[in-house]
Amino acid sequence: MVIEKLSKKGKAVESDPFVSDGLHPDPKKLLKAEHIDLDILRQLKGQSVLSVKQFDKELVIELCKFAALLETTEIGKSHPLDGKIVITAFFEPSTRTRLSFESAVLRLDGKVLSIPEGQSTGVAKGESLSDIGEMFNAYGDVVVMRHTETAAVEEVMKNLRIPLVNAGNGSGEHPTQALADWFAILKWKPKLKEKRSRKQDQIHLGILGTPGSMRAVKSFLQMSLLFRENIKCISIVSELANPLGEELEQQLNESGLDFHITNDINEVISDLDVIYMNSIAFLGDSYKSLDSRFKLNQASEMKDDAVVLHPLARLDELDPNLDGTHHNLYFTQAHGAVFMRQALFISILNRFDRLQSDQFTEKSRSREK
Repeated sequence: MVIEKLSKKGKAVESDPFVSDGLHPDPKKLLKAEHIDLDILRQLKGQSVLSVKQFDKELVIELCKFAALLETTEIGKSHPLDGKIVITAFFEPSTRTRLSFESAVLRLDGKVLSIPEGQSTGVAKGESLSDIGEMFNAYGDVVVMRHTETAAVEEVMKNLRIPLVNAGNGSGEHPTQALADWFAILKWKPKLKEKRSRKQDQIHLGILGTPGSMRAVKSFLQMSLLFRENIKCISIVSELANPLGEELEQQLNESGLDFHITNDINEVISDLDVIYMNSIAFLGDSYKSLDSRFKLNQASEMKDDAVVLHPLARLDELDPNLDGTHHNLYFTQAHGAVFMRQALFISILNRFDRLQSDQFTEKSRSREK
């Protein structure tokens, strides 16, 4: 059965009711005849994932290729995480991030111990995160943690000896979100994984928000700098005169990328290829919504082939009337996070030997055996 929706230009288009709205690039385009280099992915064996700074472009690309393989292959029967326990410790509310991590584990036949909110732990009685970290060592094989405090990662790591995946720490970072973001972008335009894009293939990247205080935006911007040879320009749209902060501004300056800051989306929107949005900034112990000037809808003067990314949840800055258009890459972005997190878990726990695929390099497969 099909139903009709309206495209951005008002034309009726057919839609499968069992497939989400928006653009759905084929993950196989990321693979083609290329192999996945397990020697690069093994860099993550036994490692914590705390910051975008741990990644280079090669590792991001191989993770995206691996996630594309997982998205297009039935691997449940291989039981890659059989016998492994992942602790999801969420001291801050979450829907997509917690569920996508837990879905990734369960679909790989691993097990989950979940802390859905901090008040269900000893923190409510004054227990320190460092002591909780010591307990985690005995209860699981990997910890995924989100916390309202930026310093929480450093605190829990004092006694933690198993790998930690940072799922967001205050206004700090959200590295796995950035990986999911670039997985969506590379599926949309696989040519961006080339060492250096031709000028006509480079993209103009727009970021709506305040990278200095919005962890998802910050991590996305930092990971984007790894693709500096594939980006023509970065435009940052913010209500603040200095939305970057000293560290990010220095990183941008050192990257050699052209970038500029504006408080008016209309100055740049008609030239943007990718528009990255967020709805809220985490400031101290509270959230602040973006100004109403930073909104997108079907009337926005975007390029016909421009795509929109948003880590979700959204407020009124991203109109649902864009959901059924080809600008919507944000649903693909959210769905792909499961496969990216699967790729991370398999890499961290070194469970490649459970998988059989001709996409893996012969050198890596023979050494794995």
